[in-house]
Amino acid sequence: MSAVDTAVDAGPGLADRILGGWLGRIAGNMLGKPVEQGEVWTRDRIDHYLRAAGALPLTDYLPEPAVDHDGPPLRPEWRSCVRGRIHGSCRDDDVDYAILGLDLLETHGFGFTTEQVGELWLLRLPYLQTFTAERAAYRNLANGLKPPLTATYGNPYQEWIGALIRADIHGWTSPGDPRRAASLARRDAVLSHTGNGVYGAMWAAALIAAAFTTPTVRAAVDTALTVIPAGSRLARTVRRTVALHEAGLPWEETLDVLADETAGLGWIHTVPNAAVITAGLLYGGGDFTRTLALTVRAGLDTDSNGATAGSVAGVMTGAATVPAQWKDPLEDTVRSAVFGFDGVRISELAERTLRLALLDA
Repeated sequence: MSAVDTAVDAGPGLADRILGGWLGRIAGNMLGKPVEQGEVWTRDRIDHYLRAAGALPLTDYLPEPAVDHDGPPLRPEWRSCVRGRIHGSCRDDDVDYAILGLDLLETHGFGFTTEQVGELWLLRLPYLQTFTAERAAYRNLANGLKPPLTATYGNPYQEWIGALIRADIHGWTSPGDPRRAASLARRDAVLSHTGNGVYGAMWAAALIAAAFTTPTVRAAVDTALTVIPAGSRLARTVRRTVALHEAGLPWEETLDVLADETAGLGWIHTVPNAAVITAGLLYGGGDFTRTLALTVRAGLDTDSNGATAGSVAGVMTGAATVPAQWKDPLEDTVRSAVFGFDGVRISELAERTLRLALLDA
């Protein structure tokens, strides 16, 4: 029996799971986008905002700020990302890279090279829509450097979260095969990242691939740990998150411990954000809404973390059971800076992803 057959037998069909992954990534990204500034929008400030709006527990997109809102400003894009104002998804790099990854696999197949990833960036992705490690790598590409120098020259962001947010497509197209997903994600990630930055991409891809066939979120998390070095700081932090959850600590206390243990890494570093994603998944317990809400409420890189946790949760539940308040406002439409994809249908992206996933079935 193939991995695809196993995925279908395990619950929702493969097509529904892949569409669920796309919907979860986009919805989670939209939920976190208004408060994406981790040094300002801390967990306490996010909860204060929600409490003032009567929106705790969080079960929908963020409410718009009250007239007398006295906290920090939301990101400028908030007007198209809060409940009641959403008509299709906002443009965001967390979704752009999933689209770009799809284009990569359609253009070059699963044998793509790291050099071809870079060529596609230059062809399809506007420079000003790249950030941190990706912008450094893009600049290096434009100046004629080749991988792995593109990841190391003039790039202080090598272990930040950028490669992790590019990993979903490799998980969606490797259902039930986390090692293959991690291998593909690594080939993509080394264009711009090293160390834990690369491990984060491998871990996320494996986590999503495992979500197609594992019976529980905990099983998917455990499986994803097998594809990265056990002694890496990323692996140690994810295991620590699992242990705190297993010990019965409340979600808030687990996050406090993890924040202390990862202090100094910054709010866009892969390691503390992977801890937030892991906590959101474990304490979310397989519930789509609770997973998104806890992940975003934890702060740090809220839109990226919400997107990854949403992708895992969407794969596990399938699109048909994603609650309507998350998927209906998206209107099956994506805004994107990737040339040739602005306004594409989410359902079309999922169908194209399914065709790739079935190639090696």
